[in-house]
Parts: sequence; C-alpha cells; structure tokens
Amino acid sequence: MKYKKLIAAGILSVFASSASYAEGELKLFNWGNYTSPELLEKFEKETGIKVTVDGYDSNEAMLAKIKAGGHGYDLSVPSDYMVKIMIDEGLLQPAGVNEMENFKNVKQEHVDVYFDPGRVYGAPWQFGSTGISLNTKYYDGPKSDSWALAFDPPEELKGRINMVSEMNDVIAAGLFYLGLDQCNGNKDDLKKLNDMLTEAKKDWRTIDYGVIEKLTSEDVYMSHNWNGASMRARLETPTVKYVFPKEGLVAWADNVVLLAEAQNVDNAKTFLNFIMAPENAALISNFARYGNAIKGSEAFMDEVMASAPEITGYEGAGTPQFIPPCPQEVTEFYTKIWNNLLK
Repeated sequence: MKYKKLIAAGILSVFASSASYAEGELKLFNWGNYTSPELLEKFEKETGIKVTVDGYDSNEAMLAKIKAGGHGYDLSVPSDYMVKIMIDEGLLQPAGVNEMENFKNVKQEHVDVYFDPGRVYGAPWQFGSTGISLNTKYYDGPKSDSWALAFDPPEELKGRINMVSEMNDVIAAGLFYLGLDQCNGNKDDLKKLNDMLTEAKKDWRTIDYGVIEKLTSEDVYMSHNWNGASMRARLETPTVKYVFPKEGLVAWADNVVLLAEAQNVDNAKTFLNFIMAPENAALISNFARYGNAIKGSEAFMDEVMASAPEITGYEGAGTPQFIPPCPQEVTEFYTKIWNNLLK
C-alpha cells in the first residue's frame, strides 16, 4: 500500500509540474544520433525544461557508466534485456509509467513486456531488429539473405564489412549463423563461436557504431545494422538494402527509464509522459526511423515510414526474436569472446 501511495504522489507531482510550466533541467543518456532535435525543442517550449543529451554506443557502455555512479543523468534508454538487468541491480527507480496520463496510448502488446511487466519503470521509445545493411551496388548474389555476408563473405565484400559495437548483437548473430542456441553455455559451442568470429574478423574493416556514415560514404559495402539506421542510410544511398537473415535475428525494444540516482525526478516523469503522446512519439520515429509503441502516432508520421521495407517487410526467412538476459556465467563467457574479438 505504501508503494502505491508513493507512486501516486509521484504522478501527481508530474501533472502539477507540467501544468505550472516546470522549468529547470533534465539530463538524458541516450544512444548516439537517436534523439530527435524537434522532440527536444517541442518539449522545452511546452514545459520550460532544458534537456541535455549525452550519447553512448552500446548497452554495456551505458551500464558501466551508470554502475560507476556520480554520472548526473536522470534518464537512460536501455534495450529490453538491459532494462531487466538494471532493475535487478537496483539501478532504476519506479517511475509509475502505467499511471501517467498518456499511458493510455501505449499499444496493448507493449504493456505486459517480459522486462517490465505492466510498465512501472520505463516508457517505450523505439523498437526494431538487428540485421544486415547491404549495398547492392557492390554485391547482390548468393549469400545475400544470410549471416554468411558477415561470417563467410564473398570476395566483393572482404575488407568492406562493419559490425556494430554491441556485444550481445554480434554474439547473437554468430549463434544464429552457426545454428546454435542463444544463451549458450556449452563449452564446445562457445569454442566454435569464438573460432568462427576470430576467423571472420580477418574480413572485417571495422567494429563501429557509426554505421549510417560508413554506408553512405561507401567506406563499407555491408554492415551489421539496425533496421531504422539502415533505412536512414537507404534514403541517402538508394542501393542499400536491409536484409533479414534467414537464420534468424534479434528483435529489441528500447525504453526510457528513470535512474535511481536521478536528481530531476519530476522533470524526468514529465518527459516520460510527454513521449507517450502520439504526435511526440511520431517525432522520434520520423527522426530515428524505427517503429514505436504508441497508438495514433501513425497519423503524424512521414509517409515513407508506412511502406519502408526495413519496417514492414522481410528479405528472407529470418524472424526477429527477443533474447532475455542470459545467466551470469554465460554472459561472462560472451564477454571473454567479445574482449578477444576487440584485441
């Protein structure tokens, strides 16, 4: 009962602060090149709250910064599995998202999510998949529907491949390609994965987060990539195609969460409520080019989103799937493989 009263009090303070033109500041820790400037301008104009944004390039980098403490951030934007980890490690505080005015706009399938049932901790930001961006100007032959593009590439792509700097995405892609279970603690399977990735790296150019720029400059011809980033690259370079590898691929859902060390709690809750309004969720999607979980946002979204193959279609037989956090001992094995790959 005490918990519910605290949540209710917090929600009332959000509405009060919004109604009285809150002013003050808010510090957001988000993925790089992922925050709509129009969204921030609109939020500041309507609330008087000035938002400062810092960027990161992986869930693990974000987690390390938050765990270190003294970061000064109020909100961060972890992916689904990372939300669960941060809750379990006491790095988040309940935000009462499911009691906010605009929560009624969240699509039902995005409410009882495995990582935050009923949405107490986080509001939905964007969701999508992690597959492959292929510049068909340079290659469009056999293997173009497979993770083989990254792990056993044709000659045309060798030396022109980028992999994202996100450990879990790279590990998952390797396991999909080898036909092995995700969250796999079998030592023989892990050796096979490590050997395969180590050998494949010889054909890679980079392991880097700045995928859009690498594709549009044609520094790389193929990249491990997120579907929205692939769409952004295609809008600049029409020969870029998003591939859903036939062996399978990761589905993910990013969420804005209230950090345990947040100093601007009321302002943070005002922002969480703000992004669940349809016209505001559309601003996020129009910039980042991913789907969102807010009903009615389609009416405010760019027409190109409705027919984008990266959002609506499947190139190949792969079906995106969510991968919950792996047991600690498995994650430790993955970290060793990842660190070996980064040498």
